[in-house]
Amino acid sequence: MTVLVTGATGTVGRHLVRWLADRGHPVRALTRRPDRADLGPGVEVAGGDLTDPATLKDAFAGVDGVHLITFGGDDGAELAEAAGIVELAVASGVRRATVLGAFGGSPMEDAVRTDRLEWTVLAPMEFMSGALEWAPDVREAGAVRTLAAWPSAVVHEADIAAVAGAALTEGGQGGRDLVLTGPQALTPAERARDLGEALGTEVGWVHLTEDQERERLRSQGFPEDYVEFGVALALGPPETAGRVLPTVREVTGRPALTFAQWARENADAFRA
Repeated sequence: MTVLVTGATGTVGRHLVRWLADRGHPVRALTRRPDRADLGPGVEVAGGDLTDPATLKDAFAGVDGVHLITFGGDDGAELAEAAGIVELAVASGVRRATVLGAFGGSPMEDAVRTDRLEWTVLAPMEFMSGALEWAPDVREAGAVRTLAAWPSAVVHEADIAAVAGAALTEGGQGGRDLVLTGPQALTPAERARDLGEALGTEVGWVHLTEDQERERLRSQGFPEDYVEFGVALALGPPETAGRVLPTVREVTGRPALTFAQWARENADAFRA
């Protein structure tokens, strides 16, 4: 089947494009900047902008399945045209759709829940790639600095992509919300340990105060409302943050990837 991947140059999208292409599925990658896509062999690149459904008709032509994201544009805003995108998918003959869900829900997740599609909403816990925000501190000070100290069942982006790929090409996941986790619930200190092992050096963990966390978030350019949200989240994690679920294994037939493996794959980002 031919699959259209929106958000194809993103963290999950790139993994999904390669998962499909490596298994011989015709894959069309949607991007606003086709000349910069660099998605490797066996991939058809299509130009289009999710914030402007008028640019998407050709991208959806002849597609059997689609992977959707919930945001668009440079500012990452929710897609106001979500319902129109889903209508276009249905009118184009799309049979299956996956959506990479957003924290707290989104218009796209609402729009895709139609009996005209075999839909699956993917609800990952914290992405392993979130650790990349620690890279400057690891490079400069050899330590991870966080206010949060609670364990999180972080999930590898390749696992999210593999679940999406299986749902789109094999079916059997229609009408389901799939919560995706990694195989372990790890604290920031434990993830720092894994990063150190990947780098061949010790990486410590520094427990920040609330004011230090505010300063850290402000230094990254976050607005004040997000800074306060980040502090509140660090102090009061979701009840499900440390829950480990077997969803990846059940859908893909293999164990979920570990953070230690992610750390080895991304070690260069943390090297001084």
